[in-house]
Amino acid sequence: MTEPPRGTMQRTARLGSLPVGFAGRTAAGWARRLTGADRAEVAAELANRNADQLFAVLGELKGGAMKLGQALSVYEAMIPSELAEPYQRALTKLQSNAPAMPASEVHRVLAEQLGRRWPERFAEFDDERPFAASIGQVHRAVWHDGREVAVKVQYPGADQALMSDLRQLRRFARVIQVIVPGADVRGLLQELMDRMSEELDYRLEADHQRAFAAALADDEQVRVPRVLASAPKVIVSEWLEGTPLSEFVHRRAADAAEQRVRDRVGRQVIELSFSSPARVGLLHADPHPGNYRVLGDGRLGVLDFGAVSRLPDGIPRPLGRLLRLAADQRGEELLELLHAEGFVGMADRVTPEDVLHYIGGLGNPVREDEFHYHRAFMQAEGGRVIDFAGADFRTGRAMSLPPQYLMLLRVVAGWMNILSQIDCTVRSREIVTHWVPGFADA
Repeated sequence: MTEPPRGTMQRTARLGSLPVGFAGRTAAGWARRLTGADRAEVAAELANRNADQLFAVLGELKGGAMKLGQALSVYEAMIPSELAEPYQRALTKLQSNAPAMPASEVHRVLAEQLGRRWPERFAEFDDERPFAASIGQVHRAVWHDGREVAVKVQYPGADQALMSDLRQLRRFARVIQVIVPGADVRGLLQELMDRMSEELDYRLEADHQRAFAAALADDEQVRVPRVLASAPKVIVSEWLEGTPLSEFVHRRAADAAEQRVRDRVGRQVIELSFSSPARVGLLHADPHPGNYRVLGDGRLGVLDFGAVSRLPDGIPRPLGRLLRLAADQRGEELLELLHAEGFVGMADRVTPEDVLHYIGGLGNPVREDEFHYHRAFMQAEGGRVIDFAGADFRTGRAMSLPPQYLMLLRVVAGWMNILSQIDCTVRSREIVTHWVPGFADA
């Protein structure tokens, strides 16, 4: 398998093919409709071909391009139902598939990072079936003491490609927004650019993983694999055998037993997200189904700690108040809080009713004792926010997110999308009441 192109001009040309391809197919579709072709058939073919190109380009380039694809996959639940299937298929592929790095290149990186005698550290090493990540790939192996391990190896040149990709993708944000309308593509790209230098350092990722594994070592609901060795471009950690959460995404529960599993996983995801700032001082900030495993003992396995948010003092108390005021639909108090925290920049253009309607989706899951997360809910939320003629779009433009809240709120939106993808019912309110400061006493 050939390596992804590393040159800036080559990568820019491949990324530039996305809007050109989308525009060309749209024009051809209109021409076919003018000659009498069925509108639904043309739209379905257009969606399929756009999705195939999206996967082919982002997956081939890896780096920042694939990182964006994985981030977009979280928002797949917001895609309009008539376009959902092809984009679900393409975006889900991006969570786990991409062209593999040749074995010779993998061995070269391992020798550079772990020393020339690296093979002696493993009883077995599988070259043939790697699992793709955005800036690296994962090989299954057996450690010298007999433990099964995952060996994460960074792609050569990933550091050179990442920032170049993300800068170029910003030029095409409007086009990509059409593919996944519920996502703030420009905001996602800026956030990815802000945190890329940390994700490229696997030693830092290994430290994050060690912190989570130590703090949650005795947890009966969550398991984080222990790190056995790390270097700037390699991490060796315990292997987690389980069912990827992505397998629950595009099909209904087979029976009541499976639905109970989905509901349990939903609770585990929410509790991990809201409890880890207090228990670890860190927030796992890369929520997509590819980073979770349903383990045989019922626990939730969690992978990939390259993106974290540091919250040494736990979740900020104003966020708990915000959730409670949204849940209770107390618009005037909510607007006052948003002004005090720097969320709203144009006071004369935003009313309490505007704000309450705009962020009402955050309060929905904690308004009642339990909440059913499902696609229709997220599609409605996404449709509201991106309705360019609607009040919610104008309200969104009048609001700004302070940096201390940006990552946290993006993670909350991410797991809401994941839970809607797997279709589950969770008693979210009691989790938030217990773990989020400010919610109970707002």
